[in-house]
Amino acid sequence: MSKVYTTEELIQILAAERQACLKGERLKLEVTVSGNPVIDQFIRTDGLQKFNAYQDFKAAIHEYQKEHQVSGIIWRKVTVKGKTLHYPEVDAELTALSSDLEILKDTKNSILEFWYKVTVSMDLYLSFNNSKQHQQIIQTDVERIAQRTEWASLLKWENSSFLEIILQLGWGKPEEAYYKRGRPRSGSEYIHAVNPGNRPIG
Repeated sequence: MSKVYTTEELIQILAAERQACLKGERLKLEVTVSGNPVIDQFIRTDGLQKFNAYQDFKAAIHEYQKEHQVSGIIWRKVTVKGKTLHYPEVDAELTALSSDLEILKDTKNSILEFWYKVTVSMDLYLSFNNSKQHQQIIQTDVERIAQRTEWASLLKWENSSFLEIILQLGWGKPEEAYYKRGRPRSGSEYIHAVNPGNRPIG
C-alpha cells in the first residue's frame, strides 16, 4: 500500500509548490485575461499564469485530501492575558473534510468562552467592506452573530502597547469563507476587540 501524506506534509508540499509558482517555475500557459486574442496579446499574463498554476495544484491537493481522508485541521495555541487556549483551525491552503467541520462546530463554544473572558472591558468592533471599515458593537451583537454561525477561530495582534484579538465567526467551508468567495453558502464575520480608545488594525 502506498504512503498517504499527512496534513503537515501536504502543507509543506503546497508551500514548496507556491514558491515554485512564484519563481515562474510553473506556469499555466493557456491562461487568457480577457478572452479576446487581439487584446490578450498586449497584456502580460505571467502573474496570472503563476497564480492559476498554483490554484490547479491546490485543487489537486484538495481532491487528494478527500480521496484519502486527510484532515485539513491544524491545532493552534493562543495566550492572552495569561490564559491559554488550544483550538482547531483549517489551514488556509487546505480544504475541510466533513469530519473537520464537525470538529470546528464542536469547539466553537470553547473558543467563544475564551474570547469573552479575555475581552472583558475591551471595545468591540465589527469589520465590513473587506476589513477596511469597522463599526463599534456590544457583546449582545456578538452573541447574535454567534447564534447564526457554525464555527469560530482566533487571531491576535500584540506588542508592548497594543492588543487586538480578532474573533472569526463563520459558516460553511472555511477555505471559502476566508476569502469571501463562497457567499452566501460560506462566509464569516470578524469581531475585533481592542483596548478602550484604540481602533482595530487587523
